[in-house]
Amino acid sequence: MTVVAAIDVGTNSFHLLVADIDESGHFDVVTREKEPVRLGSGADDMKRLQPDAIDRGIEALDRMRRIAEHAGADGVLAVATSAVREAANRQEFVSRARAEAHVDVEVVSGVEEARLIHLGVLQSAPVFDRRHLVIDIGGGSTEFIVGERSQPLLLRSLKLGAIRLTDRFFPRGIVAPGDVKKCARHVDSFISTLEYEIDELGFEETVGSSGTIITLARMCSARRGDRSNRTGNLSFTRPELEAIVKEVATHRTPAERKVIEGLEDRRADIIVGGAVLMRQVMRTLDIERVQVSDHALREGIVLEQRRRASAPGLDPFHRLGDLRRSAVMYVASRFHEDLTHAEHITDLALEIYDGLTDLHKLTEDDRDLFEAASLLHNVGVYISHSAHHRHSYYLIRNSEHLAGFTEREIEIIAQVARYHRKSAPKLKHPEFASLDTADQARVRWMAGILRVAIGLDRSNRQVVHRAAVSVDADAIEVSAFVADDGDASVEVFTAEARSDLLTEISRRRITVDAVSSGPTGRTAHPASQSHLAQPQVHGFHSE
Repeated sequence: MTVVAAIDVGTNSFHLLVADIDESGHFDVVTREKEPVRLGSGADDMKRLQPDAIDRGIEALDRMRRIAEHAGADGVLAVATSAVREAANRQEFVSRARAEAHVDVEVVSGVEEARLIHLGVLQSAPVFDRRHLVIDIGGGSTEFIVGERSQPLLLRSLKLGAIRLTDRFFPRGIVAPGDVKKCARHVDSFISTLEYEIDELGFEETVGSSGTIITLARMCSARRGDRSNRTGNLSFTRPELEAIVKEVATHRTPAERKVIEGLEDRRADIIVGGAVLMRQVMRTLDIERVQVSDHALREGIVLEQRRRASAPGLDPFHRLGDLRRSAVMYVASRFHEDLTHAEHITDLALEIYDGLTDLHKLTEDDRDLFEAASLLHNVGVYISHSAHHRHSYYLIRNSEHLAGFTEREIEIIAQVARYHRKSAPKLKHPEFASLDTADQARVRWMAGILRVAIGLDRSNRQVVHRAAVSVDADAIEVSAFVADDGDASVEVFTAEARSDLLTEISRRRITVDAVSSGPTGRTAHPASQSHLAQPQVHGFHSE
């Protein structure tokens, strides 16, 4: 058994879970903590975290980290959701969390948040053997997952949340005439885009998670005379929720709403927005009953820690796990990437990367990001060949399809693709300047290596089928293995011509030499196998 700790850095509340987890993924809760931080606010995009909110967040993280350490946890994994990922000053929060609370915060994309929620919900809701829909209403976003067994078939995150809707339609929690209808129309405009996708997949059971849905379930339960607080037994029907919406909207202010049984005082201001949102979802998707799960994101984070720590042996050449790989291949195929060319360049790039490990000091996790960037570097051609490196950055950075990657990791992947040609990374480029020093070095090393690998397949004929590297104090020699009858003069020339960035970051001269290796070729890239070439997770669509 291993003691692990997870913190869900939510828009409304922070949740700590410390658990004793075994190799099979079963865990026993050691302790839980919850703090109503109210980190995010804003009627539209949550563009900035306010100074007082950041202060509250850092104090909460510090307390939770100390609780986790006292409980015997070996480190804490904190995951931040919509409030942080949408904030222009999110790096301030992340940096202060590391410096003052001694907690590293991972900012996850909406689709990754949905994946982790699904992972957590499956541990408590008895829906594993039936196709299911999971709905999680947060303060700033709502996640929708259609799953079958452990496989997510659709992962979506919409910018709809209890706090966001409250700030826009019910400021300070006050309901004015017509506000509920305006809020309902706004919600409908978002979820109407989701209706077809979910209807097409279908589902047999609906599970709701998060504080808002649990609160609504308790209010419904109290109205029918059942005052049990056991979350695992909670559920509600659409008519019951319709009645709750009418009741909360009848009370004009949060103070008046506090008399409603089952409603926590601290949610009295945001419950109208959350209730209207859930009602519209149930109406649009024709949901009659919702079963409630008390497991959600934090439990998913705990299980993700175990997965990372005990991942089975991976292929020594290719390191991307199936989830990440299928997501990367989905993006590549969606933008009509030349996969044969991209996979071959990736093979060459990884061989150079591995040969320079003692020099660049990057990790196996970094190697994952480099492989993803190498596979995706050329997707910008889908928009236009001119300046396609910049288009690649945009498509990768704004994709909602890269499940398994954090926001920071997606940014690194996008920047490596951005710098695979033309200008080298410069501090005058805002995106590059926003990275910390260590990540800037990662991007420079990866982009430098990728440029050389791209040169080694300049003619797109796979003349160079292998690459090897030798390093001394002054030079890096790249050996380009070529069949006896192959002519790699163009590839050798181009690789050397594109080695300036690698020369600069390594502080060594780069030479590229063709080496005859007989009539041998490379076996297929694992990503080109049929079970990976077709995306394992589908139904991802950006907003």
